[in-house]
Amino acid sequence: MDGPTGSALGTVRIRNPDTKQIILIPPPTNDPNDPLNWSKIRRYYIAISACVAMFLCTFLASGPSVALPQMAEEFLGHSGLKPTERIAKAAYFITTVTLMQGIGCLAWMPLIIKYGRRPVYIASFTLYTVTVIWAAVADSYANQLAARIVMGFAIGAGECLAPVTIADVSFLHERSALMAVYTAAVSGGVAGGIIVSGLITIAHGWRTIYYVSVALIGAMTVVLCFTMPETSYIRNPVEAETDNTSPPLDKESGTEHTESIGFRGQSIPQKYTFPQQLRVFHGTFTEEPLVKIFVRPIGLLILPPVLWATLVMSVLIGFLVAVSSTFSAAFSQVYKFEPYQSGLCFVSALIGSLIGIAFGGKFTDIVADYFTKRNGGVREPEMRIPAIIISLLAAPTALVLYGVGIQNRLHWMVPTLGLGLLNFSIVQAVNISMVYTIDSYRPIGGEVVVAQLGFKACFGFLLSFYTNPWIEQVGYSIAFGTMAAITGVVLLAGLLFYFFGKEIRHTSLRWQALRFVLWNKDRELGE
Repeated sequence: MDGPTGSALGTVRIRNPDTKQIILIPPPTNDPNDPLNWSKIRRYYIAISACVAMFLCTFLASGPSVALPQMAEEFLGHSGLKPTERIAKAAYFITTVTLMQGIGCLAWMPLIIKYGRRPVYIASFTLYTVTVIWAAVADSYANQLAARIVMGFAIGAGECLAPVTIADVSFLHERSALMAVYTAAVSGGVAGGIIVSGLITIAHGWRTIYYVSVALIGAMTVVLCFTMPETSYIRNPVEAETDNTSPPLDKESGTEHTESIGFRGQSIPQKYTFPQQLRVFHGTFTEEPLVKIFVRPIGLLILPPVLWATLVMSVLIGFLVAVSSTFSAAFSQVYKFEPYQSGLCFVSALIGSLIGIAFGGKFTDIVADYFTKRNGGVREPEMRIPAIIISLLAAPTALVLYGVGIQNRLHWMVPTLGLGLLNFSIVQAVNISMVYTIDSYRPIGGEVVVAQLGFKACFGFLLSFYTNPWIEQVGYSIAFGTMAAITGVVLLAGLLFYFFGKEIRHTSLRWQALRFVLWNKDRELGE
């Protein structure tokens, strides 16, 4: 039977009303193979490993953009095209990866949900490593483009694997901080790739970017093969009730009580041996057909909370794509920067991403916990939304600083500061909106993430085509000023969900047109 097994939809008691201690949500079972029963060090290692893998995905997705002039000269130097036309055609090496990431998410996620995380980690990163080698030795424009297209499909898995892996190994009160590291890895990978690639081009050719990447990504593939266990786990939705029966977090000792919740009256399964943990396949994790999992993200975009979170991600990351597609030419023309100097300006983006981890994770938890205590220990997903006010101020300011700074030839630190503030806002705001939707629709959190990532990829792909012509027509100030206004309106819409989000969540999921997005009981996770 399809449909939610309860009416909670993210509404859970996270603090004991008497002791005020944190309640572990979802409640762990007494199965030693339950990821929530693993040590905190191991769970955090898995989460950070997923984030590092994500960092390496965006590292090479955008990194070679600083070397587009050299690539255009090598592949299209004898084509008869003008230099600007050659660079525009070479830009497909970057833009097609953005599009294929979204398509890859849609293709990989049904397999991730049905057959688990581990086989997709191994398959996608093995394919990623092969495509990096392919791109490094490509001897024609068509060959390079084909390598980049397949590469984008492969790294689409990494983008959607990290959020679901983090959700698998974290409790509700830990999730926001770890997801902030993920969103920092997404934007930080872009900045890191551009910085490193720019430095490489000082004394080496563009192919060296791929040679270095082969070593990094190949090493990560080995790490994933031997240290990333399967984190999917089927929980009993009947026994995993989330009221006051969940074990509390002992604040005094700092330890988490993991008393028996599942397998009551049953024998406790034996702990997997290391060779058993390294099995590629561990069975299926839902009875839902792959087709249903594949089409569900389309319907989820109609749900208002998911649509809002999708717009937050799309405009912020999409406008970062707009910045990334213009910065090299803009800094070269206005400030006479070499490619590596333009790339070094993205150090500001890295710093902004790191600061965003604290404000998107811990600060958001403090805000949510404040409202939880005022609500008698009951947590609503909307309680983290007020923290987005910081990005409501920072993101539009960032885009104005970048556009006005370049248009009026202000000091190069002005647009560079804009880069830092924009990446800060991406980490903070995207983390808040994404975690909000995952908490609201936890059983189908994977499809919720895919809906957002797929739309974001298409939006970024379109922006990469139209940003430069738009700027040529109206100038940097008006173009990025318009982006700032759009960003402000989208983020401000979050206040609507803070006040009316709970009612909207429950009402919209009962719409007849969305019956096909409802999930099987075997997808319930005790939240």
